[in-house]
Amino acid sequence: MTSWSGGKDSALAYHRATRAGGRPLAILTVLDENGERTRSHGLRPEVMRAQADALGVPLWTARASWAAYEAEFTALLARAARAGASRAVFGDIDLQAHRDWEEGVCARAGLEPHLPLWLEDRRPLVDDLLRLGFRALIVAVREDALPTDLLGRELDAPLVREIEALGADACGENGEYHTVLVNGPDFRNPLNLVPGPAGIHHTGEGSLRVATLDLVLA
Repeated sequence: MTSWSGGKDSALAYHRATRAGGRPLAILTVLDENGERTRSHGLRPEVMRAQADALGVPLWTARASWAAYEAEFTALLARAARAGASRAVFGDIDLQAHRDWEEGVCARAGLEPHLPLWLEDRRPLVDDLLRLGFRALIVAVREDALPTDLLGRELDAPLVREIEALGADACGENGEYHTVLVNGPDFRNPLNLVPGPAGIHHTGEGSLRVATLDLVLA
């Protein structure tokens, strides 16, 4: 199974794991308490379901506050272990604290963590993603790192260079931006996403404010 944010890194990790012979059981994500948005990228659950349908795999979800996130995510992993999964795939690149957390929740659930992108150079990872034909839109930006006018733009080589010129990481591994996948080599069909009624909504305070674009299926 794959921990699925809906964005580019989890998609590339999924792609590499399946190309290496892994058989996907499901993709997993945690929603907010009301089930209206994903905790990771602020995506609507119907967008996540459309991604799962395009991949041809089930989507497993849980609802949780940030305080309950770890317990609910561990429960999802344990469900996967009971269903026969042996490992969990994650899209993290080089943040050790994230890996430590993933190793901890996997140990409690009885799974082996698998990080196909681990310790690869960030810019070549983005280049590989684009070369393989992944298409992703910028869905969130950290406002102290990037301007909100990047929201809704498709990630491509010129945009990656623009992001780097603004002083942000090409992959957004430090949270500078998040994406939503709309097509890729593992999709049966592309997603057509358009701005939704909520427009751009903001979370957090001060330098940690994040602007997120509401996207809906056309």
